[in-house]
Amino acid sequence: MEKKKILVVEDDSVLRDVLIAKLSKMGYIVSGAEDGEVAMDAMRKDKPDLILLDILMPKKDGMQVMEEINKDENLKGIPIIVVSNSGQPVEVERARSLGARDFLIKAVFEPNEVLEKVDAILGKRSVAQNQSDADVFPQKETTQGAHVGNATQGNVTTAADSKGLKILVVEDDKFLRELLVRKLYSEGFTVESAIDATAAFEILGRFIPSIILLDLILPGIDGFEILARVKKNNTLVTIPVIILSNLGQKEDIERAMSLGATDFMVKANFTLDEIVNKVRKVVGGK
Repeated sequence: MEKKKILVVEDDSVLRDVLIAKLSKMGYIVSGAEDGEVAMDAMRKDKPDLILLDILMPKKDGMQVMEEINKDENLKGIPIIVVSNSGQPVEVERARSLGARDFLIKAVFEPNEVLEKVDAILGKRSVAQNQSDADVFPQKETTQGAHVGNATQGNVTTAADSKGLKILVVEDDKFLRELLVRKLYSEGFTVESAIDATAAFEILGRFIPSIILLDLILPGIDGFEILARVKKNNTLVTIPVIILSNLGQKEDIERAMSLGATDFMVKANFTLDEIVNKVRKVVGGK
């Protein structure tokens, strides 16, 4: 049976690379595009069987891409699953009117839901392919008895070979937070996660990490204020903090660095592997 082709259109390189890796592992032929213009060229060169499409993108957004697809007789009718941070009812309705089969909001769905939606449209996978799911995302319970921490409760994620390196991830985007936690866990770190300042400082009261990965745009108290409080605390001041944010303006970077950040990484510019490598470099891991 011929393998189905999927095009992942997503400007966030972290999410794009993870989705490509996950779907490829499941037996699909997967390619990626970082913006709408690149996506349209890719579709015309090699028509995919399904498209995973972000809405907010540079050059040409997802709505424009769907409008252009509908005008092209060769592309019209390709199933589209929208994967977006935006979930206003009017936008969901517009996406559906333009042909979207489904609409997933990044901040509230589980990563494996993407695969379930793809399967529902392209057909179920074989048993052998289903068995490989854990190779892409470890299950909540592992043979070592460790588990991925719930961000609201800050449960510890421990690997057998953590080498003493502990990480706190402060990120309110559920999808990206889970991706980061699972990736760091698989690399041998001990990980806790928080969705906001309240949860972060509750964790820091009982868990002193080797490093903190900190988003800036958070509900309530933002990352700048969290960073400032960390650096004013005698117990926490020496902990290196890497800012991991979609903000990338010069003034944002300068403000974060002046408050004591060790480094500033714009999410869209780095893969998960590059983030892990940066963490290892900062904490001196091998």
